[in-house]
Amino acid sequence: MAFSKSYIPYGGYWSSPYAKWQGSFADLHSMKLAATTAQKFFEARKITPDRFDSMYLGMTVPQQSSFYGGPWMAGMFGNGNITGPWVNQACITGAVCIKMASQDVEDGLVKSSLIVAADRCSNGPHLYYPSLSAPGGTGKAENWVWDNFSFDPWAKGSMIQTAENVAKECNITKDEQDELTQRRYEQYQMALADDQAFQKKYMIPVEVGRGKRAKSIEGDEGIFPTTLDGLKGLRPMLPEGTVTFGSQTHPADGNSGMIVTTKEIAAELATDSRIEIRFIGFGTARARKGYMAMAVVPAAKAALTDAGIGVDDLKAVHTHNPFAVNDVYLSRELGYDKDEMNNYGSPLIWGHPQGPTALRVIIELIEELATKGGGYGLFAGCAAGDTAAGCVVKVSG
Repeated sequence: MAFSKSYIPYGGYWSSPYAKWQGSFADLHSMKLAATTAQKFFEARKITPDRFDSMYLGMTVPQQSSFYGGPWMAGMFGNGNITGPWVNQACITGAVCIKMASQDVEDGLVKSSLIVAADRCSNGPHLYYPSLSAPGGTGKAENWVWDNFSFDPWAKGSMIQTAENVAKECNITKDEQDELTQRRYEQYQMALADDQAFQKKYMIPVEVGRGKRAKSIEGDEGIFPTTLDGLKGLRPMLPEGTVTFGSQTHPADGNSGMIVTTKEIAAELATDSRIEIRFIGFGTARARKGYMAMAVVPAAKAALTDAGIGVDDLKAVHTHNPFAVNDVYLSRELGYDKDEMNNYGSPLIWGHPQGPTALRVIIELIEELATKGGGYGLFAGCAAGDTAAGCVVKVSG
C-alpha cells in the first residue's frame, strides 16, 4: 500500500523510561501507568484527549481487567467516546499499530488516531487452562512471559536458539557480536549527553512509591556498564553457542505512545511546525522455522519498496535488535554500515518491554532524522514466530 496522507506531528509522541525486569515498575499495572503517562503528555503538549477519533492499544502481556482493552485505556486517559482494538504482534506490535492507524487516515476513516503501547514483563500472569476430559480433570498451566520466551510451539525452540541458528549458518562470531554490543552501548551514551538532551525530547518521567519512598524515574533503569573486555569475558548462554548475557536484550517494563493524523492537524499539533513527518512505507516477512533474525531483511526490503526508495536513500536506520546477531546480519545483507545504525540507542541496550519497543525505536529514528535536518529513515525489527516488520518515515524541514 502506498502511504501519502498519514503524518506524525513532530513531538507528537512519548515514551516512559524503561525499567529493568523486577525493577521500579514491576508491580505497576501497565495499562494504568500508560494512561497516566499519556495524561502527562497531553498536559505538557496542551492537547485535549477528546480530539482523537480512535485509538490502538498495543500490548502483549495481559493485565488484570485488560479484557476491556482499548475502550478502557481511552476512558482512563480522558476520552470515553472512542474505541479501538488491542493489537498484539509480539516485538513489532508498535510498528503494526502505526501501520493500522495510518491506513485509517489514508482511507479517510479518521482524522486523528492515538497509539498507546504498554507492557510489563515483570510478574507476568500465570494462566490455568481447565480440562475436564484430562486424567483427574487436571488442566494445563502457562507462565505467559517466560514459557513463551523459552519455547515457540511452531519452531520448537527458544528465542535465543533462533539467534544461534543464524549465527551458525552465517558464521557470525562471538567477537563480532561483542564488538557490535559495545558500539551500541557507546551510541546509547549519545542520548545521555548534556543531561539526557536527546531523550528529553520524548521521555516522560514516572513517579513511583509513596511518602519517603517516593521517587521520580527520569531515565532508563537497568542499563549495564559495558566494556569490550567485559563482554569478551562472558560465556555463551548455550553450549557451543556465541550469544552471551551481554549480547542480547533484557526484558523490561514501560510504555510509549504516538499520534497519527492528517497533514493539517500534524502541523497544528507539532512542537515545531517546520518539521514534517510522513509515514510512507511498510513491509512484513517471515523466515523459515527457527531463523527469526533473517526475517528482518525481507521485511526491510519490502518497506523500502513500498516507500519507493533504496538503501542509498536512507539517512538513518534503527532496529529492534534483541540479539547483536540481528544487526550484524541486517548490515551484511542490506550493505548498510552496522556502526552507523542505531545512533542514540536501541533495545539491545535499553531493554525490551515487548508491545512498546518498536514504537520507541521509531520515535528515536524520527528524532535522529530531525537532528540531521531531515531525510528518509528505516525501522526494521523481528518478532516471535520468525516474523519481522519494516517501516519507512520521511522527515522534512
